[in-house]
Amino acid sequence: MSLLRPVYEKYFRVEVKGIENIPADGGALIVANHSGTLPLDGLMLQVAVHDRHPAERHLRLLAADLVFRLPVVNEVARKAGHTLACAEDAARLLGAGEIVGVMPEGFKGIGKPFSERYKLQRFGRGGFVSTALRAGVPIVPCSIVGAEEIYPMVGNARTLARVLGLPYFPLTPTFPWLGPLGALPLPTKWTIQFGEPIPTDGYPMEAAEDPMLMFNLTDQVREQIQHTLYKLLVQRRSVFF
Repeated sequence: MSLLRPVYEKYFRVEVKGIENIPADGGALIVANHSGTLPLDGLMLQVAVHDRHPAERHLRLLAADLVFRLPVVNEVARKAGHTLACAEDAARLLGAGEIVGVMPEGFKGIGKPFSERYKLQRFGRGGFVSTALRAGVPIVPCSIVGAEEIYPMVGNARTLARVLGLPYFPLTPTFPWLGPLGALPLPTKWTIQFGEPIPTDGYPMEAAEDPMLMFNLTDQVREQIQHTLYKLLVQRRSVFF
C-alpha cells in the first residue's frame, strides 16, 4: 500500500465518491469496470477502499489464473491480497466478512481498443451474482473513469500475443516504440464512484440457481455502472485535470 499510495495520490490524483456505500463491517461484493491495458485500476481501487473508508477496509480482488502464472506478477498479486477468481475463494472470503472485488469484463475490458473506451464489455454468465446471493451480501457497483486513457491501445499484435501466451499484446502511441519509456502510463485524472448497494439477502437460497434472476441482476449492475460512467464523463473537465 505504501508503494501504491504516491501513484494514487500524486500521479493519478484519484477522487473518490460514494465511499459510504461500502458497509462498515461484514461482507460485500464490489463489481467494477475494467480498463487501461494493464490492470492498474484494480490496484488503485484497493487504495481507495482502504484509505477513504472510515473503517480502512481491505479489498480482496479476484484475479485471473494468468496473473498467478506470471513470474514476479504472481508474487506481487499475492502480497497485494489478490486471490484466484473462482466461486470457492470468493465464497470463503465473503463468508469471513471480507470485501471482495471483481471486474467481470476480464481481459475483454482491459484489452479493448481505445476506440471502444468506456463501453462495457460482456459481464459473463453472472457468476458473481450467484456468489453474492449464496453469501447474502450486497453488490456495490463501481465506476472508474481515467484508467482508459493511461495506455491508449491503438493496435494488438495478435501473433506475438499467441507466442507469449498472452490474451493480447498492446500497441500504443508510445509502446513498444519508445522502449521502457513507452511503458510509463499517462498521468490522467481518475474518479472512482461507488454506487448504491444492491441487497441480496432478501432472496431465498434457491435463487442462486435461477438463470433469469442471474441475468436480470447482472444486467442491473452492468447498466448502473455504464450509466454512472457516462455521467462522470459528462462532468469531467479534462482527461488530465
